[in-house]
Amino acid sequence: MAAVFGLYSSSYGGDQLQFDIVSFARPEDSTGYFVESDLMSSFDTSTEKEAPRLAYLISGTKGDSQRMMRTLQAVYHPRNQYILHMDLEAPPRERLNLSLSVKKDPDISASDYPLMTQDDLLHIFSNLSRNLNFIEAYTAPWNQRAKPVVIDPALYLSKKSDIAITTQRRSLPTSFKLFTGSAWVVLSRSFVEYCIWGWDNLPRTILMYYTNFISSPEGYFHTVICNTEEFRHTAIGHDLHYIAWDNPPKQHPLALTIKDFDRMVNSSAPFARKFAKDDPVLDKIDKEILGRTSRFAPGAWCVGSSDGGADPCSVRGNDSVFRPGPGAKRLQVLMDELLAEYRNKQCSA
Repeated sequence: MAAVFGLYSSSYGGDQLQFDIVSFARPEDSTGYFVESDLMSSFDTSTEKEAPRLAYLISGTKGDSQRMMRTLQAVYHPRNQYILHMDLEAPPRERLNLSLSVKKDPDISASDYPLMTQDDLLHIFSNLSRNLNFIEAYTAPWNQRAKPVVIDPALYLSKKSDIAITTQRRSLPTSFKLFTGSAWVVLSRSFVEYCIWGWDNLPRTILMYYTNFISSPEGYFHTVICNTEEFRHTAIGHDLHYIAWDNPPKQHPLALTIKDFDRMVNSSAPFARKFAKDDPVLDKIDKEILGRTSRFAPGAWCVGSSDGGADPCSVRGNDSVFRPGPGAKRLQVLMDELLAEYRNKQCSA
């Protein structure tokens, strides 16, 4: 299935929500290069206002190349950056077809899908702090998930198979506390840079711990952010997705259909999952929400003519100008609610 991961970045002065950031200043008598000095530049909010950029990771497995392409077309905006990742099970031919599809832009299906245009999303994010991280994080009983040592053959083999759980058990960590939550996250550039550079070695220590862990995407970023004082207060407890579950919840969410359309829209979430391949609700979203009739969902950057069915996005205009629509109003309501209560939902027990 195709997955959507967002990373919003860019400098902006006058954020609506400011944070007190702990200083990373190095000692006066120190010399040489320190990564924390570079990291602090990510928190600098003194520069001139600039429109945000989103970085998407769209991932899939065998048989998902067409879904990934439709998702890419639905969330495309020239300001953004995109990485398309297929796991080892996807055959070389499908990888090649995906590469060619990026050039040809065919009309195909998706598993995750947007519920508003990129103009809506970028317009609202223009007025948010660039240090916010949209990530659900909470503690849970860990005896069954954390103590077994797990070997995942998919990390090494091209064919997927069941994970292997060894008879060996490990104790729970004492230097950090475990957190879990939704695997779907929107992370700030400053936090991602910390996960890469982490001078105190905590991100790498936690990464090694989650190498032998069941469903590590549901815990790694959550555990890092909730154990790092500099970022803990930037966590907003929402994954920005509409997802429907059985009651009680099963391992995988329900497939969304046309009967879920109104609930999806009324959720004010910018994304939804998951969708069956070629489900008619995707065409309804294209027509009624995204206004997508050609390759891409049109935005203010599309300045070409649509006469005779031509694609207006074939001519690119100013990508810093946005034309927000009803989706922006819905998202603003959601953001107002989240920011009003976010301090009570950070890294909750």
